[in-house]
Amino acid sequence: MSEKEKHESASGVWYAAAAFTAWGILPLYWKVLQQVPALEILSHRIFWSFLFVSFLLLFSGRMYSLRQVISDWSKLAIVFLGAILISANWFIYIWAVNANRVVEASLGYYINPLFNVFLGMVVLKERLNIWQLISILLAAMGVSVLTIQYGSIPWVALSLALTFGLYGLVKKMTNLDSLTGLTLETAFVAPLALGYLFLQQFRGSGSFGVSYFYINFLLMCSGVVTALPLLWFSQGAKRVRLSTLGFLQYLSPSISLFLGVFIFKEHFTKTHLLSFGFIWCALTLYAFSQTSLLPQLQPGFLQTRERG
Repeated sequence: MSEKEKHESASGVWYAAAAFTAWGILPLYWKVLQQVPALEILSHRIFWSFLFVSFLLLFSGRMYSLRQVISDWSKLAIVFLGAILISANWFIYIWAVNANRVVEASLGYYINPLFNVFLGMVVLKERLNIWQLISILLAAMGVSVLTIQYGSIPWVALSLALTFGLYGLVKKMTNLDSLTGLTLETAFVAPLALGYLFLQQFRGSGSFGVSYFYINFLLMCSGVVTALPLLWFSQGAKRVRLSTLGFLQYLSPSISLFLGVFIFKEHFTKTHLLSFGFIWCALTLYAFSQTSLLPQLQPGFLQTRERG
């Protein structure tokens, strides 16, 4: 590896680590805004994100990329679906943080990589080896432990994994860069967000302008804290291997889990430990399945079909 490649790889690690760290500490940001309803925070996040990324796109001279997508109605429809999915994901996460369910939210982002594998198998018809199938089953067992013990499905974790997993699938189908994609996605929902904010202000129940200065400032900056990690992630993904990126992605839920347990003092019972244990084992097994340390075995039914 040349010196230039080493430098690129090192900078890529820093970009990716910065993105995942930022996502991990984001609960602290939403927690400060706890007095603002989750839907209002979401609306501010969408609107200010749209303004920020539109400015970046204009400043970088890449507006032509928008015209290319707008002229393709099929791609535009997929982008619209992505806008709905990421908006739902943002809302659930903000609500979970302010409802003191950060631990469950972190579980969702531990499950997400394995759900992506499941989507690849079901939707994209990707072949999995036996170790990858076992890792998905272990993750399912981890979710089942919480469901059986508490008598209710951990819907926050599952809905976060579902919406973000499907969003990733949609992004794969559009193949847009992060800045263009986020600009279009927020453009679709920004009018609704702005309309809701105006309605809240008209009713006298809006928080913007009537709260403390720091609350108004944080609401306005929600666009920046949304867009920057995405741009860092994009730069990191270009420079490092996929396996390195896969390892670094666990920084985010690990930091969130730490915050939930030690900073926000949420309950972390033996049942949580058992459930997370299954998930961590599943992730470890899947990580090893990507290397040559485990034999690359195909499930029996696939082997039989191939011989036929």
